[in-house]
Amino acid sequence: MRSYIGHHQAVTANDFIELALGTPPELWLGEEHETDEERAAREDAAHDILADNPGLPDDVARIAAKVIEAHAPELFNVAPLIRPAGRRRPFRKGEAA
Repeated sequence: MRSYIGHHQAVTANDFIELALGTPPELWLGEEHETDEERAAREDAAHDILADNPGLPDDVARIAAKVIEAHAPELFNVAPLIRPAGRRRPFRKGEAA
């Protein structure tokens, strides 16, 4: 099954994130082994995008909340820890035997 958002095909989770944000996630998260110069350029671009789209952080938070809500049963499917029904040693007052 193929997933399309507009005219763009989303294949990976990163594709969905990029199409939802309108920017690649690496712009916000950085990449391994980037130089100081690359980091500065990336941060400048991110700053410009936020200046042009002041509602972007709220939109991202809203998208994240919807995803968490939609997948809450799977995300929070936890099982309680069960204590083993072992024998307890009786509590004794006084000297040990």
